[in-house]
Amino acid sequence: MRSFINVEDIGNLSQALAEAQEIKNERFKYQHLGRNKTLMMIFFNNSLRTRLSTQKAAMNLGMNVIVLDVNAGAWKLETERGVIMDGDKSEHLLEAIPVMGCYCDLIGVRSFAGLTDREYDYAETVLNQFIQYSGKPVFAMETATVHPLQAFADLITIEEHKTVERPKVVLTWAPHCRALPQAVPNSFAQWMNAAEDVDLVITHPEGYELDPKFIGNARIEYNQRKAFEGADFIYAKNWSNPGVTNPADYGKITSKDMSWTVDDEHMSWTNNGKFMHCLPVRRGLIVTDDVIESPNSLVIPEAANREISCSVVLKRMLEAL
Repeated sequence: MRSFINVEDIGNLSQALAEAQEIKNERFKYQHLGRNKTLMMIFFNNSLRTRLSTQKAAMNLGMNVIVLDVNAGAWKLETERGVIMDGDKSEHLLEAIPVMGCYCDLIGVRSFAGLTDREYDYAETVLNQFIQYSGKPVFAMETATVHPLQAFADLITIEEHKTVERPKVVLTWAPHCRALPQAVPNSFAQWMNAAEDVDLVITHPEGYELDPKFIGNARIEYNQRKAFEGADFIYAKNWSNPGVTNPADYGKITSKDMSWTVDDEHMSWTNNGKFMHCLPVRRGLIVTDDVIESPNSLVIPEAANREISCSVVLKRMLEAL
């Protein structure tokens, strides 16, 4: 596996899930693969779970790890070509990337959407520069449009906790005080669609439609209560307006409807549903204390599985070196 960005990169999902369980049972089994190999993790944006889980997975596989916080522990980087660099950015990404590639064997990139230029964000401009110029295998640690390590961990969690063969999984929008990217819901929808034994429903206010290439065969339901009825899993996440129906709204908050906050009443509509969220979560906006602290909350097991999803990905990338 030369790169890991979308669900297609992982190949057969059943095999990937089986491999995840194998690694979960014996986390240090493949340490020999990473011996004398170096992972470079590059963060253009903040991180907690992604940083810790990816570094732990790499250590489990015997790798050395270099962590670079761009704009904090390095020169500020220019990403655009054809500019006159007379501002506060001292180095261009097109020189920095091949230099980074000199010092490592694998590269993980975390770079969020700017939420001002949809075409730029959805072209995955920064990530694709690393793929093109680093000369090393590259994987996404959340990009402008996708977060595959999270979605893989979500799928592992659902497989571990489902009680029916084909669970109903609902991705629900919830309100937020800040404009957030669509990366997590995009990848969640993409991975749930690829898992043939999942009945996926997406619910959100009108105008918040995700890009069709991620929605796939999911059912869209604008009535949140109707969407929740009989659900086995509720995955709550805010996203800013994707600009699909109205490009001028891209990246904006066009709804703050607090009736979408997941509370006990919402969960009572489900089939004793489990609650999921990628974290960090704004309590009182996305979900109430009672729901996230309930026995049906899977947010901690879900976060723990980030180590496992990343271990599978890194293992496969090391095997391809």
